[in-house]
Amino acid sequence: MVETITASQLRDRIDVGDSFALLDTRPEESFEAWHIEGAIQYTYKPDFEFDAEQFREATGLSTDDEIVTICAKGISSHDLATHLEDSGFEDVTVVDDGMEGWSEVYDTVDIPLRDGLDVVQFQRRAKGCLSYLIGDPESDVAAVVDPTRHVERFASAASSRGYSIEHVLDTHVHADHVSGGRQLAEYVGATYHLGADAVDRGVTYEYDPLERNEVVTVGEHDLKAVPTPGHTSEIVSYLLDDAAVLTGDTLFVDSVGRTELQFGDGDADTGAQQLYESLHRTLLAEPDSVTILPGHFAVDADGATDVTPGEPVATTIGAVRTGLALLSADRETFVDRLTRSLPEKPPNYEEIIAVNAGRDELEDEAAATELELGPNNCAASGD
Repeated sequence: MVETITASQLRDRIDVGDSFALLDTRPEESFEAWHIEGAIQYTYKPDFEFDAEQFREATGLSTDDEIVTICAKGISSHDLATHLEDSGFEDVTVVDDGMEGWSEVYDTVDIPLRDGLDVVQFQRRAKGCLSYLIGDPESDVAAVVDPTRHVERFASAASSRGYSIEHVLDTHVHADHVSGGRQLAEYVGATYHLGADAVDRGVTYEYDPLERNEVVTVGEHDLKAVPTPGHTSEIVSYLLDDAAVLTGDTLFVDSVGRTELQFGDGDADTGAQQLYESLHRTLLAEPDSVTILPGHFAVDADGATDVTPGEPVATTIGAVRTGLALLSADRETFVDRLTRSLPEKPPNYEEIIAVNAGRDELEDEAAATELELGPNNCAASGD
């Protein structure tokens, strides 16, 4: 009988450096759009006739190799694994929840800022999404910023640390993934916040609008809403006391947010002009010691990333001021470099925006997973 593992167990095996061949049975188009780094593509469906010799020629794998199969949901990969075992392949394992499970794999890491302030960063491997739990140990209350749609993870993490979530905040109407902000707020009975200008994005649901410099208190700590338009018109960053700033898709550790997803390719310079102001007049006006906590890290379609899982994805104002060359450019150069060569748009971004604005609804988790396929593509390097 074929052995199975979960996507989280696959993550653990990858992290400890286990040697095996990861075989992705999805069609080539799906594989090219999004796969785990190092995977081998071999299209297979349960109604295909399996030929062991053809398989060996196509993949270069032999009966001596350890093979882990994966597909969208674990169905075709399980069927193939059974054929492989029947054909003499002795070490075959199936990722039972498939790429759908991989999309739900998270790493969590504590961000050390100061005593009496608990900040947990949630790193979603498949999408490069970063979410944050901010807790006050004295009052046992917490806030969550930019949660993804797997809301139970955030509720469970807060509960395990003894926190009651009182506030849920999104930095903006996301274009690359389905937000869990409203759902989490409803799930735990918290107040859901967006920037006051979100109404201009056609948001159809109720939320608590945060005006410029309005503060949400988390026990003894303050989250101040600071508009930083450019990536979108309504995006806000959240200043956490004088220790950190949660920048969403405005500023990353090694790049800045792209500016045409809302404004359109023809008006990308409008967003770039706004972004220049937001960076130089707002974020870079903070002290060099302030920690930047971004909303994403880069994950390519082939699963490659510069991030070390389980290590903080963070930098400081001082580090980007001196280390990110684009921030040293004058306004004209900045706008030109940001708009000259635009990266590929996130897959299905218009549909995702419609869902996050409340104009559309998804049927189920499978539909959400399909909608989110592919890399996040929210950054612009300005190269």
